[in-house]
Amino acid sequence: MKIAIPSETDAGLDSMRSGHFGHAPYFTMVTFDESMKPVEVEVVKNVDHDEAGCGGVIDFVAGLGPDGILAAGMGMPPYTRFTNAGVTVYSDTTEPNVGKVVEMFAAGNVAPMDPSAACRH
Repeated sequence: MKIAIPSETDAGLDSMRSGHFGHAPYFTMVTFDESMKPVEVEVVKNVDHDEAGCGGVIDFVAGLGPDGILAAGMGMPPYTRFTNAGVTVYSDTTEPNVGKVVEMFAAGNVAPMDPSAACRH
């Protein structure tokens, strides 16, 4: 399984999470083995939201091949596009550190996002 986590820096698991996926400077891509142990971490610079637009960011992230995206916040249009593309949207608003939220996810302590929690802006 591979998840994308919006991140503020390129520090991988030591990075702080970005509060909104579309404007995140980076995505930390974490690949898990069958026992949910992280086996690969890659940091990818995000496209410029102002140039690419929200749809461009969605297409960019989907092109990285994640099975899921773990965000603190996301609007309904991106949520719908990811879900329709088979990418599960997970949400956690409690843990700001990428590495710690990865541990929570691996332990099964991060749930899929409830669509009613989507940002309305």
